[in-house]
Amino acid sequence: MHDLTGAAWRKSTRSNNGGNCVEVADDLAGKVGLRDSKDPSGPILTFSPAAWTTFIRATKTEGSRH
Repeated sequence: MHDLTGAAWRKSTRSNNGGNCVEVADDLAGKVGLRDSKDPSGPILTFSPAAWTTFIRATKTEGSRH
């Protein structure tokens, strides 16, 4: 498990406050955290920076197909 103490969590600027948001912490050395904004003490997914970039690119690509 990664130590995410001191992580600065933020929501996307595209969040519409509908309650279905995630938060990302990308200010940590060597990892990116992702969590459900409704459950900040719940589980956190962690990615390497390279895996995060791949995830974001794939999400944007899939989103543009719909």
